Amino acid sequence: MAFVQLIEYETDRDEAELSRVMDEWMQATEGKRTMSREMHTRDRENNGHYVDIVEFPSYERAMANSDLPETQRAARQFRELCSSEPRFVNLEVVEERT
Repeated sequence: MAFVQLIEYETDRDEAELSRVMDEWMQATEGKRTMSREMHTRDRENNGHYVDIVEFPSYERAMANSDLPETQRAARQFRELCSSEPRFVNLEVVEERT
């Protein structure tokens, strides 16, 4: 069953800094990461509020991705750019429609 993680955070930093961390992580985890898809979104009514939507094939694959040293390093860098601690919401996909 698919697994989705929402990462909600606030920052007053330039969006290019966030993208740089993600780009570096993508390069460093090429061939290792288990993420299926990621969407980086910004709140239309609050420019400093973001939600990243990350999809994985399963919870287990998401946890394996989290355990990668490259993911741990990127998470530390990312937290430094945030105004407060990011909020993680872990969701099991129970039904999907297209």
